[in-house]
Amino acid sequence: MPHTILAKKHGGDQLDGNAQKMQRSKIGRSSDDGDNKKSLAKRLKDVEISIPIVYGTISFWLGKKANEYNSHKWTVYIRGATNEDLSVAIKRVVFQLHPSFNNPIRSVESPPFELSESGWGEFEIAISVHFQSDVSDKPLDLFHHLKLYPEDESGPQSTKKPVVVESYDEIVFSEPSEAFFARAQNHPAATLSRLPVGLSSMPAGSLENTNDRKRGDTKDHPLSQWFNNFSEADELLKLATARQQIQAAIVKLKRQLNMLESQAQQTRPSSDQ
Repeated sequence: MPHTILAKKHGGDQLDGNAQKMQRSKIGRSSDDGDNKKSLAKRLKDVEISIPIVYGTISFWLGKKANEYNSHKWTVYIRGATNEDLSVAIKRVVFQLHPSFNNPIRSVESPPFELSESGWGEFEIAISVHFQSDVSDKPLDLFHHLKLYPEDESGPQSTKKPVVVESYDEIVFSEPSEAFFARAQNHPAATLSRLPVGLSSMPAGSLENTNDRKRGDTKDHPLSQWFNNFSEADELLKLATARQQIQAAIVKLKRQLNMLESQAQQTRPSSDQ
């Protein structure tokens, strides 16, 4: 039976094994204080950059090596939805584990942004994503419930098939800095979800070396065979976003049309006299 250290849930219902959750997080621009004033002067209006991410856990039962206090080995991580290097936007990720762990607050300063541990209990992991200085000074806080046991507990556990729980999130950066835009415009982890007509590409001199990106991606990760495929989810989320924008535009046009019709009705009696 699973041992739950923390029963608290955050940000929605608990997910089943191999479950997927989709959401969209919008990141505001940096504050106007100090050295950021200069960078804010070079912000690109009406531009949005989106970076799809996946965060979750993969846990393996230890089998014959398992005991009452150490039954599973697990890894918590944040990765690109297509396993690309996320350091184009992310500087470090801080994972907050249960207080019973030694050094429960762990900071990972470079990709891949992950940590591995072992234990016996399920609990909620707080994940704080910190961005590069030219991206945003406001961290993104995520929460994930570590799941060690499969939903179907009637059958025997397997040391070869892990319990995988992942969530999909699309991080949207509005009015990015010129430096971030130049770095992200040709980066495979980033998508220019909104770009004004006539805005030309910027010099790509600040783009990372291809080999550096290769070292930061998770395509050849030893656990990649267990990662869920979120490519369809990415497309569905983009379609849903476009549909919402169209619906908002329709509502606005209808409101303007009603105002024009109302004005026309008010002026009609005076023209008949």
